[in-house]
Amino acid sequence: MEKITVHLPHKDAEGIVIPLGPANLVAIITDVGLVGCGAFDVAALDSFSYPAAKVRPATGPSIVNTNDILTGIVKETNRGAMGRGITNGMTGKQALERL
Repeated sequence: MEKITVHLPHKDAEGIVIPLGPANLVAIITDVGLVGCGAFDVAALDSFSYPAAKVRPATGPSIVNTNDILTGIVKETNRGAMGRGITNGMTGKQALERL
């Protein structure tokens, strides 16, 4: 597992990359919520009132690293994330700036 610090305009967040055979589980986690790859069940996280969004890659077949989260396109959000202004179509970085 790899952990890195991701610098956002108003705070730092923690990026994680967990290799799972042919794919990686990737997310960037703030003190409020997370933006992750397609493997995350954002609806399930909503049951814990935890704001979350998942992104699809802007290029390439899958999310591989935290940069892919930042440049990826939000494809699903839960109610907590929507309440913070996160919408489908924005970049992962734009979503993280709202968390």
